[in-house]
Amino acid sequence: MRHWTEGFEDEDADESLVRPYTITGGRTAPERDDLALITLVTTVSEAFPEAARGRRRMQPEHRTIFTLCKRPLAVAEVAAALNLPVSVTKILIGDLIESGQVLARPPLSFAQAGGFPDMAILEAVRDGLREL
Repeated sequence: MRHWTEGFEDEDADESLVRPYTITGGRTAPERDDLALITLVTTVSEAFPEAARGRRRMQPEHRTIFTLCKRPLAVAEVAAALNLPVSVTKILIGDLIESGQVLARPPLSFAQAGGFPDMAILEAVRDGLREL
């Protein structure tokens, strides 16, 4: 049986094989279970504090998330912008939530937003699903 690293030479080694493990401090799973793909993340303050209040060391990706989330973004959008796996992104977002630099909330439902979806949109979705 071949090992997955066979065929890699040192000069051919891809940084992406190690980088996610490094930026999460060796953590492989998020500590929070409330971060779904559509959870919205928003920055709390205007400036990224140089001395993070959390107990973990902040990485450049933390600062990027902080900057991206000055307007609310879904976890999936943040992961795409960082070009990182969602699980790694959730770990980083969790660090920022823990340190009080971002807030996360589920997206508003139509009922919470004070309205209902347009009937034409619902009919178009229904018709599209029927055509599948």
